[in-house]
Parts: sequence; C-alpha cells; structure tokens
Amino acid sequence: MEFALADADAAFQDELIGFLNRELTDGWDRADGTGLGSAVYTDFSRTFVKRLASRGHLTPHWPKEYGGGGRGAWQHFVLGEELWKRGEPRGPQYMNVNWVGPAIIKYGTPEQRAELLPPIARGEVQWCQGFSEPEAGTDLASLQTRAVRDGDDYVITGQKIWTSYAHGADYCFLLARTGTAASGRDGISVFLLPMRTPGVEVRRIDGVVGDDSFNEVFLTDVRVPATAMLGEENRGWSIVRRTLAYERVGAPRYARAALVLDGLADWAAARGLLADSSVAERFGHARALCEAARILVYRVIDERAKDMEPTPHAYQARAAMVQAERAVGDLALDVMGPEALVADSLGDAQFRNSLGAGIAAGSYEVQLNLIARLVLELPKE
Repeated sequence: MEFALADADAAFQDELIGFLNRELTDGWDRADGTGLGSAVYTDFSRTFVKRLASRGHLTPHWPKEYGGGGRGAWQHFVLGEELWKRGEPRGPQYMNVNWVGPAIIKYGTPEQRAELLPPIARGEVQWCQGFSEPEAGTDLASLQTRAVRDGDDYVITGQKIWTSYAHGADYCFLLARTGTAASGRDGISVFLLPMRTPGVEVRRIDGVVGDDSFNEVFLTDVRVPATAMLGEENRGWSIVRRTLAYERVGAPRYARAALVLDGLADWAAARGLLADSSVAERFGHARALCEAARILVYRVIDERAKDMEPTPHAYQARAAMVQAERAVGDLALDVMGPEALVADSLGDAQFRNSLGAGIAAGSYEVQLNLIARLVLELPKE
C-alpha cells in the first residue's frame, strides 16, 4: 500500500503549513490561561476560520457549487491533521465542515443548501449537535426529545446535554423523536434548528478538566417550520449513521498525541531517561499506537475518497485513536512525574485531552461493542 500523498495533496499540505506558520504562534490557544470553549478561544476561531476560508482551505473537499474547492477527501484530511497538530484553531467549526455540511449536501433540499451551506463555507456560522440526552447518551435510539407536527410546523420539547459549543452556536443539528416511543431508531428525525428560536435555552456546564465547551440545551415548545427537517420524517437514523461515521474519524486526535509524544521524548532525552530500556519501550509502544491509529484512519479516508458507503472500519479507527491518546497521556504523567501537573505543560495538556478521548464522538466502550458485533461477528452473549 502506498502511504505517500499524491503530488497535488502534498502541495496543498506545504501551502497550508506555510499559512499556519504565519497565522499561529506557540501557545495561541492558551494565551490568557483559558482553553476550549472560552470566549477568547471562540473569538479566535471565528476570526481564524474566515482567514482560512478566504484562501479556500476551510472546505477543500466540498463540491465547488456549494462553496468548496472540489479537491476531495484527502486534502480535507490533510487539513484536519495539520490543524490538530496545532491544537485545532477551528474550534467548533470542524463540525460544520466535517459532517454538518456534507449531511446537508447529501440530504438537504435545494433551499436548505442555498441558505445554509454558503455561510459555513465562508466561516461565518457555528453549529452544535443536539444528540445526547440525560437518559440517552450512548444509546441514541432511546432519545426522548419530541417533535410533534402542528400544521406547517413542528413543536419540539425536550432536553439535550453535553452539547459542545452550544453557548456560541448559530444552529443546532438536532435529533428529535417524531414517531412513537416504541419505534426506536425508526421514529427519529433530524432538524436544522436556529439557536435563536424562541423556547431554546442554553445553560453552561463547567468541565472538571478546564474545558468550558459543554452545555445543556432545554427546548420548550420550540416551533420550527416543517422545512427545517433534514430528509424524511422518521428516516433520520440513516442520516445519523452516516454523520457519525464522519464524526468518528473527523478529528485526527492522534496527530496531536504524536506531536506531544515527540516533545515528551525530547524532554526525557534531555534528562537521560531514555537510557532506561523500560522507558524507551513505553515510548515505542505509544508511537506504535499513534501510527496504528493513523493507518486505520487512512483506510476510512480511502473508502470515502472512493465514494464507498461507511463501513465498520470507522469504529476500529476511533477505538485506536482513543488508545493512542490515553497511552501518551499516561506516559506523560509517569515520565514527568510532578512536573506533569504544572498547568499547560505537555503532561497536563495531554492528560486532560485524553480524559475526554473515550467519550466525545461516541464512547470507547460502545466502539468496542460495535467492533465485536460488526467486525468480529461475536455473539451477544
């Protein structure tokens, strides 16, 4: 298998790296001691993505008719890798470009595409995803938020939780039940909800590891036109499945973990710690996990580049990324010792990132269950 980038993709990578070297300084994401979800971080991302968009680098993989570059899946992923190495300066915008936009391109009406896609491609709006609920986290098929048809509208009532970046979002990619409670996944629909709609209330959730991006969203008799539904009524699960396949590999977190690992190796070498064979072995193990995650993700991107339907390979790639992040986080704590607890050190940042690695974009345990059932074909009992 040839792992090298094609010439056009390599040229795009070089141009992008030059742009990022000019635009981003070391520590840009914690210049004021705050992190993900903070006002400083969010404001920076809004400004940065507009500059990214002005160069055609925000949505390189989208078709040109929708504001993209028409350059395919690989340039999109090159973009993701390079940005995650820098701490993901797009902030919540990666959701917009990775899967919200592609979902609207595939399932949206001409009117929805015309209204919603250009602002995303220009970097002018932020989206959040209204999936998880207090009683429906990993089991989305049991969600209780309801949307009831009332003439030309739907009236939505319910609650969402752990809704990242909802406090600054302009729109929500919202799941609601339009069928009966017994219908499970066959009674779910997708709504493209403006967050300023009356009846939408957002409450912040303080993160225990300094992440201020989480929120609760309360929906009280929220009235939206039927034209806000994406796809057909009660057929939202197929959209969700495709969406989650994009989401699980849309954030190449292993790239950030590998970069931290390099810095950690330099730190350890300067102190003579790599002379210990057991320490060197752990570094090698962590590096192998990062590389395994990268190759497994590349397989998914290759399928996407060939316009194949999503496969269970995305679950394997997602699980591998979690293992890589956790391995680097644990290694940082063990090798650096008390110094890993210093705010914004290599160990501190990576350990906090790794804590959420097995939760965001689908829990690690659920990914393992899916792998067991769909890849290994193991019995349920």
